Amino acid sequence: MTQTSDNVTWLTQEAYNQLKAELEYLSGPARTEIAKKIEAAREEGDLRENGGYHAAKEEQGKQELRVRQLTQLLDNAKVGEAPADDGVVEPGMVVTIAFDGDEDDTLTFLMASREYASADIETYSPQSPLGAGVNGKKVGDDAEYELPNGRTASVRILAAKPYSG
Repeated sequence: MTQTSDNVTWLTQEAYNQLKAELEYLSGPARTEIAKKIEAAREEGDLRENGGYHAAKEEQGKQELRVRQLTQLLDNAKVGEAPADDGVVEPGMVVTIAFDGDEDDTLTFLMASREYASADIETYSPQSPLGAGVNGKKVGDDAEYELPNGRTASVRILAAKPYSG
């Protein structure tokens, strides 16, 4: 779904629409809701010891940060087609790998940028060590990537299918 190179992020139309809808919600109804929470907490009195006020202000800050992130992402987005179902690992693919050739020790993940991460499937960025190691490989290929401790890990690509949501 997404691949970042320089400041351009490639998105499928579906991913773009989903992120745009999130931005519209956060910029409109969610802003109104948080403003009401802040106002209600402010009416309770002393702001120095008002936990509800401070929690609402913190929530507002996180929400505004997400609005800025989404705005920047969508401003730099290029909408493209979903990847071909050709067994080649690339952004937008659900990839299954086996660690060190052990067919029982597998991991299935979506190759996409963090902005498209969801609770439904683990997401690895194409710029992550694992993502960079498997990007461009085909089903059946072996790949290596560097672990945080400096060692190298080997994986075999078992499957690569376009993400369908």
